[in-house]
Amino acid sequence: MLESFFKLKEHGTTVKTEVIAGFTTFLTMAYIIFVNPTILAKTGMDFNAVFVATCLAAALGTAIMGLVANYPIALAPGMGLNAYFTFTVVMGMKMSWQEALGAVFISGIVFLIVSLFKVREALVNAIPHSLKLAISAGVGMFLAIIGLKSAGVVIGSEATLVTLGNLADPKVLLAIFGFFLIIVLEYRKITGSIIIGVLAVTVLSIVLGLQQFGGVASAIPSMAPTFMQMDLSAFMTPAGLFNGALLGVVFVFFFVDLFDTTGTLVGVSHRAGLLDKDGKLPRLKKALLADSVAITAGAVMGTSSTTAYIESAAGTAVGGRTGLTAVVVAGLFLLALFFSPLAGSVPAYATAPALCYVAVLMTRGLAEIEWDDLTESAPAVMTALAMPFTFSIADGIAFGFISYVVIKALAGRFRDLSPAVIIIAALWVVKFAFFH
Repeated sequence: MLESFFKLKEHGTTVKTEVIAGFTTFLTMAYIIFVNPTILAKTGMDFNAVFVATCLAAALGTAIMGLVANYPIALAPGMGLNAYFTFTVVMGMKMSWQEALGAVFISGIVFLIVSLFKVREALVNAIPHSLKLAISAGVGMFLAIIGLKSAGVVIGSEATLVTLGNLADPKVLLAIFGFFLIIVLEYRKITGSIIIGVLAVTVLSIVLGLQQFGGVASAIPSMAPTFMQMDLSAFMTPAGLFNGALLGVVFVFFFVDLFDTTGTLVGVSHRAGLLDKDGKLPRLKKALLADSVAITAGAVMGTSSTTAYIESAAGTAVGGRTGLTAVVVAGLFLLALFFSPLAGSVPAYATAPALCYVAVLMTRGLAEIEWDDLTESAPAVMTALAMPFTFSIADGIAFGFISYVVIKALAGRFRDLSPAVIIIAALWVVKFAFFH
């Protein structure tokens, strides 16, 4: 049944490989079930209710991605988007968290509409090949800086932005050991190298007293404090429809999530070999519908925008190639509702080595860029470098599109510019000028 539904042989994979890939992806992104409630709770939202909403939104979106689109890509409430929700919309603009959820809900409806009419599909397919390669590499670099930061290898610095962390810290040393272990196991073709590395660091941390074992199971909290609490009234009046601030919030939720998801889909799919001969994503419409439904449902349950996760690359790195990987991840998010103490026993520095290893695999996309053509290579490098240094996949894509159009135009290479690329670049300029 699994073979006929997910076409495992066609994708060169097995049930065992897909299950291991699902566990690996889940372990690298399990932090979100604790981090997301922590961030959103600063708005006054109930921590436990957001915890449940986070798990359910992730499970729903990931299950749709696996069962409908047959992609090994997981979804969950997005980092960055939850920070924008909390610190900009609620704490900065003084909107209530209920109104902020309303903005997320509306952005999800807009997502759903443009997905049904293939607008998003056209946008994704309009990305030039060099930028697709750069997005893959940039996502890898973004993973690297997240991993290095989580491991404590790099820390913030007033003088130099980032600097070397405390290498005498046993947590940092364990993270470095985990990276070396994963590399060696992978070199020796040991199945499940990433998950072995993550679990090894976790067990050592517990044995050394650096991480507490949180227990096994607990009761599922109530979601009532956030369920169906989004406030749409501000958006349903004539004043609201023409309120630049309100429309700006919806625009940013929509635009940033659009390109975060696009970047993740392209980057992960390229490295997994899932793009077709034309460099396009098959079944793209179905994949885009997954996050559209998840965003809307997530707002109803009580969480910020749900998006595709770059940590999915950890699963594809160990062989995940079909939606069965995503289904396993979805099931684990549901199990996390019952075993939240156990899931919380994996420290961030234990998953950091996995992210750094995947970064090694993904950055090789830069080698395939046409370096002899500066009008192709320069925007590609801008794309890849901007992602880690702005700490945003979406901003990296923005740098890429804008620089691609400007450089091609000034070089007189107008024939290389499609209308869609020009429109996307122009929209990014508008976003930075008025909604940054």
